[in-house]
Amino acid sequence: MARRRQATVALPTLVATAALAKALARCVRPGDIIGLSGPLGSGKTTFARFFVSARGGEREEVPSPTFSLVQLYELPGGTIWHFDLFRLSRPEEAYELGIEDAFDEGISVIEWSERLGRLLPDTALVLTFEHISGARHVHLAADDAWSSRLSALIANA
Repeated sequence: MARRRQATVALPTLVATAALAKALARCVRPGDIIGLSGPLGSGKTTFARFFVSARGGEREEVPSPTFSLVQLYELPGGTIWHFDLFRLSRPEEAYELGIEDAFDEGISVIEWSERLGRLLPDTALVLTFEHISGARHVHLAADDAWSSRLSALIANA
């Protein structure tokens, strides 16, 4: 298993959440996997919306894929596959959603990524959202390949 680097970023406002999503949108490339984890209402969908909008030039409408389970956004610089895995009962059900194609060809943004279990590659950047003393925070965990991008991401957020 690859070594994981970790950092925590405070997200006191929606503006701060949007800034982090925009910074991440600038540094991703096809083949990148971004896992979003945290309890209901912690900010996963909001972050994903800001991310897709930033990547799509702020004009992209981003509905939650809660019922469709996956939304695709064909954008310059790569297709974004936005997954919501809350309703999966087994990790293997993700294959039916085309997750292998997403991992190979696209930029994957996966809400409830922990539901993938061992299917979530070690190379994924995982953002875990939580509320601490009434304020939203996100913990970022990534392998060494993300190291320089993670440093730039935190500096630009």
